[in-house]
Amino acid sequence: MNTKEQRYAQFALVREMMETPGIIRNFKTKDLARPIQSLKKTGKMFLTGEGSSRIFPAKNAIYTALKRNTPLSIHTEGSRQAAELNLSGYTLFGASNSGKTKEVISLFHAKKDSPKFGLTANMKTPLEEVCEETFVLDCGKEDAVAATKSVIEQGLFYHKLLLELEGSKLPASALSELADKAQQVLELPIPKNIADALSKSPILYFAGRNNGAAEEATLKTNEITRKKSAYLEGTYAVHGIEEVMNPNEVVIVVDPFKEEESKFKEVLVDGVGMSVVAISGRETMFPTVRIPTMEGFDGYLQLMACWNLLVEIGISIGINLDKPVRARKIGNEFIQ
Repeated sequence: MNTKEQRYAQFALVREMMETPGIIRNFKTKDLARPIQSLKKTGKMFLTGEGSSRIFPAKNAIYTALKRNTPLSIHTEGSRQAAELNLSGYTLFGASNSGKTKEVISLFHAKKDSPKFGLTANMKTPLEEVCEETFVLDCGKEDAVAATKSVIEQGLFYHKLLLELEGSKLPASALSELADKAQQVLELPIPKNIADALSKSPILYFAGRNNGAAEEATLKTNEITRKKSAYLEGTYAVHGIEEVMNPNEVVIVVDPFKEEESKFKEVLVDGVGMSVVAISGRETMFPTVRIPTMEGFDGYLQLMACWNLLVEIGISIGINLDKPVRARKIGNEFIQ
């Protein structure tokens, strides 16, 4: 993306994406003492929300906690499914940019005995009324329908919470490094052969780790490019779905497992005749969008690389990135 060019700069979506490095660099929160005290007492954390407020922030947090062997039981589900679960003994966190998401508020009304904390981009919302404490993001209002900068700040909130629970910190130096690398990723020119292949594909499959990045990009594909998409966790792409894939389709593999590259080539490229594109910090055997890496923070950079690809597709096929026909900013609004 190049905001010096009008074809990019005209869209609120692009401008909000390009605000993300600054949001990362200046990231801060209120004192996290109350949720940390609750988590130390319960030892169990449940993250909920709908759509983009849950997919990347929650799954990145779970992946981070497991990589670090954080002594915490941590789970996520959408709020309607969560309402069916016995969450006694869990500390609940609900993320809703609007603070008005009906499913989250209904769940928190129902789980009266659980400690509950909210994460939103707005003040004085219905979410605040059902939480012990609500944390407000600094990213500001998003004009585009597709949530972008808020997703990264939500991810950083949970990341910082997990580190402080361990007695660690999220230092300014790490935020500065991540901000610099985020800028690189967002401004990275997308090779024409990759952009053309993606623009022509009727469906975009995303494959990769269950850390939220590829799955969140799958949702963003619908909102930004108006194309159909599917998330194929891990190596699911080569375990049966190839039966219904077609040569004019594309799989985007986010940070492919090196040990599985040859199998992807055998099954998808050689077998189906389709294209495979990789987003990776290293060269792969596929056309690759090379991005910088940062231990412990790669998911953020991978997601922003996906944003860059999707914007390029949207502009290539000539759609208005800010105005989808049916998608809404608030999926299901709570009405008091």
